[in-house]
Amino acid sequence: MTGAIGRFAPSPTGPLHFGSLVAALASYCDARAQGGRWLVRIEDVDEPRSRASAERAILAALVRYGLQWDGEVVRQSDRTDHYVSALERLRDAGLVYACACTRRDMAQAPQNASGERIYAGTCRYAAIDAHAAHLAQRVRVDGGIVEYVDVLQGPQRQDLEREVGDFIVRRADGWFAYQLAVVVDDALQEVTSIVRGADLLPSTPRQIYLQRALGAATPEYLHVPVAINAAGEKLSKQTGAQALPHDPVPALMSAWNFLAQPMPDAQPASAAAFIAHAVSSWSRNRLPPTAMLPAPRV
Repeated sequence: MTGAIGRFAPSPTGPLHFGSLVAALASYCDARAQGGRWLVRIEDVDEPRSRASAERAILAALVRYGLQWDGEVVRQSDRTDHYVSALERLRDAGLVYACACTRRDMAQAPQNASGERIYAGTCRYAAIDAHAAHLAQRVRVDGGIVEYVDVLQGPQRQDLEREVGDFIVRRADGWFAYQLAVVVDDALQEVTSIVRGADLLPSTPRQIYLQRALGAATPEYLHVPVAINAAGEKLSKQTGAQALPHDPVPALMSAWNFLAQPMPDAQPASAAAFIAHAVSSWSRNRLPPTAMLPAPRV
């Protein structure tokens, strides 16, 4: 594939850490190795949790680590009109309904393999105003079996109705849900290849379902292993993952080794030199075909 368009889409709730670097580096090299473009999108759809200082730190870290993006940085907070339009299209197709269920109601629902609550469709046929501003909006998934082949993780299959249930596309507080926003953004930016952490594997069928409902193309998906700590938890801000160090080269080398890619003969003198090596030697075939791996000790 030539002319690929990849993207990195961090949430501005804290600094980048090793797990973020793995995803960014894999995404960048995969796009650049195909002669393609690499975009950066700030996923601040959850505005109450987003911080301008975190966004500035993320962008500065990407520059320091030699990961230069194409075009302007896109922010979800600037794209509400697009999400409103997509929601109306789903509603016009009879796929969206208002939901009055509370957190307490959902706490009684069974959990799926990912620990998410499976929605039983309680409000699907209730007499509720579909345009109610103070209620969540859900998408119907009748018979929603989604199958696709992940480049690294192989064939994937999810029965949305049984394993997820009708899912939220706009929250009760009025903010749009990640699942809808990311689908709209990827379509508008014409993203063709999504390289990200395997923790998002369970979300992908929902995104493909929405792509089909909105008539959008489905990108190629490649989910790289997630870095986990000694307790078996995904590295994240919530699990206390440390911010990336100021010196980029050792961290880049560590992330490259985590991805099982061919190491340079000697440590490069700069981030730019390392990135040049990384793009020229990137190999999808060398990636570890697993969903998670222990992060290196710092």
